Amino acid sequence: MLSRAAPKRVRKTPEARRAEIVAAASALALTEGLECLTLRRVADELAVRPGLISHYFPAVEDLVAEAFGAAATAELDDLIPADRPAGSPLEHLARFFVLTTGPGYDGVSRLWLNAWHLSRYRPALRERVDRQETLWRERLAGLVRDGVEHGSFEARDPDVTAARILVVLDGLGSHANTDRSDRPPEVTHLAVVIAERELNLPEGSLVARVTAAHVPRPAPDEGAACAR
Repeated sequence: MLSRAAPKRVRKTPEARRAEIVAAASALALTEGLECLTLRRVADELAVRPGLISHYFPAVEDLVAEAFGAAATAELDDLIPADRPAGSPLEHLARFFVLTTGPGYDGVSRLWLNAWHLSRYRPALRERVDRQETLWRERLAGLVRDGVEHGSFEARDPDVTAARILVVLDGLGSHANTDRSDRPPEVTHLAVVIAERELNLPEGSLVARVTAAHVPRPAPDEGAACAR
């Protein structure tokens, strides 16, 4: 009987291996929390030795920061792509609010709450949180600026407008861990109402677009506690 040769193992490039580690850590951060990220936990997830993880991330704090940055950037790229597809700025803004409304956005809201809290004690994470906040403001301000040039919006200062909208979204997101079943629509769509006022849009017009198009994304699976 001829023996079957074992499949040849393909060694991953350092870039591919690092990306794999960050992707696994980002997924764990969303489902279990940043405080649950340890070199061993990520190693278990990838079925590798912890030494492999420490080779790329000698300090777990750097992995935590990288995992948060990757998850937050991926979410932003979904909400407001850097290279937006065809469509008017108003359509892209409405899509942004559709995606940031409802339980489908709660996972990333919890991640931001988690990062804001832990960044008080973790300098590497604090630097990454600052960087991501700037990136989100710039991306939304860019969309507002395009809308002004397109004639869809009016805004004296797109950067300030973007900051005001994000502050309201952050405030609403701070309740991601609480029961909001009795929240009235006026509160749910508060950020949209603020955007209408900031951009001089007809009252209720953007809210109507968002309400009509709203298809909530499924919330990610979440672990109840850190895996030990």
